[in-house]
Amino acid sequence: MATTRTRTATVLMVGTRKGLWVGHSDEAREEWTFTGPHFDMEEVYSCLVDTRHDATRLFAGASSSWLGPRVRRSDDLGETWREGTDGGIRFPEGAGASVERIWQLAPGYERDTIWAGTEPGAVWRSTDAGETFALEQKLWDHPHRLEWDAGFGGQAFHTILPHPDDPHSVTVAISTGGVYQTSDGGDSWEPRNEGIRAEFLPEGQQYPPFGQCVHKVTRHPSRPDRLYLQNHGGVYRSDDHAGSWTYIGDGLPADFGFPVVVHPHEPDTVFLFPINGGDRRYPPEGRARVWRSQDAGESWAELGDGLPDGFWVGVMRDAMCADDHDAAGLYVGARNGSVWASADSGESWRQVVANLPDVLVVRAASIPR
Repeated sequence: MATTRTRTATVLMVGTRKGLWVGHSDEAREEWTFTGPHFDMEEVYSCLVDTRHDATRLFAGASSSWLGPRVRRSDDLGETWREGTDGGIRFPEGAGASVERIWQLAPGYERDTIWAGTEPGAVWRSTDAGETFALEQKLWDHPHRLEWDAGFGGQAFHTILPHPDDPHSVTVAISTGGVYQTSDGGDSWEPRNEGIRAEFLPEGQQYPPFGQCVHKVTRHPSRPDRLYLQNHGGVYRSDDHAGSWTYIGDGLPADFGFPVVVHPHEPDTVFLFPINGGDRRYPPEGRARVWRSQDAGESWAELGDGLPDGFWVGVMRDAMCADDHDAAGLYVGARNGSVWASADSGESWRQVVANLPDVLVVRAASIPR
């Protein structure tokens, strides 16, 4: 008796400074169609493809100069959108702050939990699938917060990593405060930056307990105690749930960059997009290249088949991602409005869309056809 293989499609969200585009393809990911702009002229810093429900849900954190920041949701792959009942993420009265941008949206441990990270630096939790969001008050009240500086792009929680097996554990990161972690569901938060160098501080003061300019952190759900981190100068790995960090940047053309992406099926495989330091934010020699390690950062290899030379722009911290197909796909969105995709774990690349506004975030996933 013949068996019927479930066919899958692919959805790709591309958030820019002037709206959102949604790409659609099949499992081969060779041909793409895009809709957009959605939320024309609004900054879209964060996206989420949530496949935990029967119908795939798309979330976008958009900021309007008129309406302010709000989380929008679509249950029909971008054909229609709606907002939560409170219209957006808002600080409680008396907090003395207002939300400027939503930098991160991440699925939580529970089915309807959504986490958000904002500028100014705050973390929020929704337990009703994005209808409402509550401030993580203990992190907002943390005594370190008053000493966090704003990075070049602003002070924002850009990384939120709920533990895949422990609903009480969440790891977050902010520029320029560093990595923080709770193990008690948010009742307390501790800095987790041992071994991360803050190169912008004077000699003898470059390993503080907090204040590092962490650009992005990631991990694989099958090995949650191992994390990878791209810093403002430095690439690191932790094997003890961020208790300590080891430098793994040897062999790279530069250890400055923004995104770090782990392979969806291989916890020892990690991808970077190195760029020159803060004074020249484009890849070395103007050559767009993804670098891959298949041994947890012990060695690195250049991947560039199909990627362009003469590439004088950077790639933002959330503008690189992987999908979850059996043959894993990778996506890179650039500040010149181009998006490049690979359907073979970075071995070869093709441009799938061009001439968009400045790309801030890309998110992709396989979905039922």
